[in-house]
Amino acid sequence: MKKKIIVLGILFASFGFTKINAQINLGDKAIGALQKGVTAFTLTNADAATLSKEAVRKLDSTNEVAGPNDGYTLRLNRVFGKHTAGDGFTLNYKVYKVKEVNAFATADGSVRVYSGLMDIMDDNELLAVIGHEIGHVANNDSRDAMRAAYQKEALIDGVSSQSTKISAVTDSQLGKIGSALIDSKHSRKQETEADLYSYEFLKKNGYNVNAEESAFRILAKMSEGAESSFITRMMSSHPDSKKRADDAKARAEKDGLYKAYVQQKIVNTVPAATKTTKTTAKKTTTKKTTTKKK
Repeated sequence: MKKKIIVLGILFASFGFTKINAQINLGDKAIGALQKGVTAFTLTNADAATLSKEAVRKLDSTNEVAGPNDGYTLRLNRVFGKHTAGDGFTLNYKVYKVKEVNAFATADGSVRVYSGLMDIMDDNELLAVIGHEIGHVANNDSRDAMRAAYQKEALIDGVSSQSTKISAVTDSQLGKIGSALIDSKHSRKQETEADLYSYEFLKKNGYNVNAEESAFRILAKMSEGAESSFITRMMSSHPDSKKRADDAKARAEKDGLYKAYVQQKIVNTVPAATKTTKTTAKKTTTKKTTTKKK
């Protein structure tokens, strides 16, 4: 099966919500229902986080999530577990057992990494990609994407009639918001700033900053393959991967840290030491010897 690259940084890839009657309660500070013709909408950080959390919860239910003892989860725990808080946000993370190459982060701090990405990138490269996604959260890009998607959805549906608030959003509405999020893309400026955030993240935490260049070289090389037309279409609003790799290299050279990166071994299996092994107890039979008295 050929791997398909899904653009890193696009939120909620592969949204597949089903239309059901259940509602998600958002409380008094719920996302406001907009009337047709409204052109301005303010979505607070709290609103965006609440809606994102519910959307990701739904997304988790439609994807195969790696279990706690899965090799992918154990690797992500080891690589990323120490970086779940910072810059005013708390992160939660999971692995989707999907062969596509993708990772995304949302306004509530949810980070989702696809196993396909973990199959082709080593620990440092993986951190470079995750650092980029965290950058979108830290820079409020994820909030802005949610605002744009909700505004578009509210205007399409003309949610509510006279009310300026609603107390619930249906799964059906979440599905449409998800579709709008897929269609919306971060600006080139936002992508560039997220790349810079990733570089500083690696540098601050003592990782090899050259892994960022390497990660983008991998994506650039893949875009030259069978899926090149797909990549060209999906990357239309993103900086070119080769250029992003060149920019990462220039940053490292400027800091005197550049050295051609050599990819390390990639291991997504359960370490031998943590595997549950069955031990067969060896029964020892003691032979009785009878000493006869003469």
